[in-house]
Amino acid sequence: MATSSVSKGCFVFKPDFKKRKISVPIEEYFNKGKNESEDSKLRFETYQLIWQQMKSETEQLQEELNKNLFDSLIKFLQKSHSGFQKNSRDWGYQIKLREIPTAALILGVNVTDHDLTFRSLTEALQNNVTPYVVSLQARDCPDMKHFLQKLFSQLVDCCVDAEFKEEEKDIQKKTHYSMDYLSSWYMNVTQTDPGKPGKKRTSSQCQPPPVVLILKDLESFTTKVLQDFIIISSQHLHEFPLILIFGIATSPVIIHRLLPHAVSSLLCIEIFQSLSCKQHLTTVLDKLLLTTQFPFKLSEKVLQILTNIFLCYDFSIQNFIKGLQLSLLEHFYSQPLSVLCCNLPEAKRRINFLSDNQCENIRRLPSFRRYVEKQAAEKQVALLTNEKFLKEETQSLLENLHVYHTNYFLVLRCLHQFTSSLPKYPLGRQIRELYCTCLEKNVWDSEEYVSALQLLRMLAKDELMTILQKCFNILKSSSEKQLGDTAKRIEELLAQFQSPDAEVKEEEDASGSQSKGLQKTDLYHLQKSLLEMKELRRSNKKQTKFEILREKVVNFIDSLVREYLLPPETQPLHEVVYFTAAHALREHLNAAPRMALHTALNNPYHYLKNEALKSEEGCIPNVAPDICIAYKLHLECSRLINLVDWSEAFATVVTAAEKMDANSITSEERNEVIHARFIRAVSELELLGFVKPTKRKTDHVARLTWGGC
Repeated sequence: MATSSVSKGCFVFKPDFKKRKISVPIEEYFNKGKNESEDSKLRFETYQLIWQQMKSETEQLQEELNKNLFDSLIKFLQKSHSGFQKNSRDWGYQIKLREIPTAALILGVNVTDHDLTFRSLTEALQNNVTPYVVSLQARDCPDMKHFLQKLFSQLVDCCVDAEFKEEEKDIQKKTHYSMDYLSSWYMNVTQTDPGKPGKKRTSSQCQPPPVVLILKDLESFTTKVLQDFIIISSQHLHEFPLILIFGIATSPVIIHRLLPHAVSSLLCIEIFQSLSCKQHLTTVLDKLLLTTQFPFKLSEKVLQILTNIFLCYDFSIQNFIKGLQLSLLEHFYSQPLSVLCCNLPEAKRRINFLSDNQCENIRRLPSFRRYVEKQAAEKQVALLTNEKFLKEETQSLLENLHVYHTNYFLVLRCLHQFTSSLPKYPLGRQIRELYCTCLEKNVWDSEEYVSALQLLRMLAKDELMTILQKCFNILKSSSEKQLGDTAKRIEELLAQFQSPDAEVKEEEDASGSQSKGLQKTDLYHLQKSLLEMKELRRSNKKQTKFEILREKVVNFIDSLVREYLLPPETQPLHEVVYFTAAHALREHLNAAPRMALHTALNNPYHYLKNEALKSEEGCIPNVAPDICIAYKLHLECSRLINLVDWSEAFATVVTAAEKMDANSITSEERNEVIHARFIRAVSELELLGFVKPTKRKTDHVARLTWGGC
């Protein structure tokens, strides 16, 4: 590249597009640092397979959850569109014809999930109602001109005729957009060939399809733009059949806050409510984690981190699923034995091909070591020395782990049916809360569990029978047969609940006759006699058949919980399928910018990986970036920093390894350069918020941070 010229000038060098950076496959990043493991590729393929299955399950779940909402929306739009075609001289109908059909879609504060919902909604509307579906955001519509321009450009994109679309795009820049122009364009498009634009049409072919306008973030739109557009559109409804869909994150009240009554009266509003974020999360957990379909599981701390981020930050299902994907990737990256985290038949097959190193990894697992310590001496020797016997035992343990999970989730659902309707919800209202408690410890040792059992002993007959029937349906719906006897036992208890009514009535009649025997007396003697009767009834009380059966039910559920809801840490080889590295997940998801900034400035080698930047603790290398040197020096100062002393210390560090003559011209120029570098470093620290100017002392700045962060 030659830059020689007679006069000074600016030279432009265009980049060479032929030299492109070669992208590195993701599996190479996955295998980086794990070359000692011979099955890194197999683990990565297993990760991809499980994640694709989870992803397809979540997409299918999203469609099922939105189906009812989309069906009701489509029905409303079709009904509104049919109303445009009716000809009536009724005064009330003529007034209503001027109202724009509007669907207020309440989606909640999980704004990051709205794009996915709107994409699915747009596809559903284009397939069932009209091809003319436009989505606008507030950032693209600062005024009426841009609003109409964006609306028209997207309407042109909806046209099926490619030649017509190109013609319209050529004249877009020369056009002055208005509702009259849009109306004439719409009439021209729909009348020339009405059957051509639509994909599926619910009404007859002679009726032109409506235009559906989706305003994704209604709260962000300018009030004036909305008012002007609604007023103008209401006057062109007979020419330009418009239907509005408002995407609302807060509440429907925002419509009346943005629009005065004169404008909102031009809208025929119907409200549609999407599924609650918490209900959506419960469904996702139920499909992905509380099942044996996917072998991968989360520990209590990891699950708590993901749910806390969801509940305390964004309510975003998409971010929760991304956190789940990160946990899955981290598990297969960091755990060599995750190669066995697959379906049971495939895991048994892979065990036969385990290398000696992998067998040693199995022996090092804490859960396996605890299992070996409980075995007889001969079996201990065989497990630690015989590879073939170890593989056979590993297959048996993995099969036991699969059976454990099957029984665990069935009993967990049954326990949730009993505890989810109790007063004050001692074990939580959602099943995820109960699941976290059971993952953490023996749930029967907690005070909440004891309180729940006490409340269960006070349930009425109809409540108990309803809950038992739900538990019976849960056990019967399972394809596994490990708890077949439990289902029969519940069925027997349900049959026994059919005949205790007479004895309960007899007891109520007896207690009623005792209360009638009381004579008139003062308050003191009345309270005393009632307490005596209460104590007498407690000592002589005989349990009815219903109370005996209720006690049997509570004891039966308690025995199931103690037998099957053991924490995962008690199971051998649980490390194969459970991701427990909560600290790694927290580092990726819970950002700590101040700590990262302190680390970068205090120890630049941590990020730059330059060997020249390595230094002992407390030392300041002169080759470090200027801002790092200034930052380390400012840590040694008090609340007010003298700029002269700070500048001299900076110059001393920078010139520590250089020998210069103080009287030379070069030395003076170098001092000016160092002074300029110091000023720039201080300015950068001020920009980052570490120091600020102060008027308390001349040539001083105030320090703003303490404690090394």
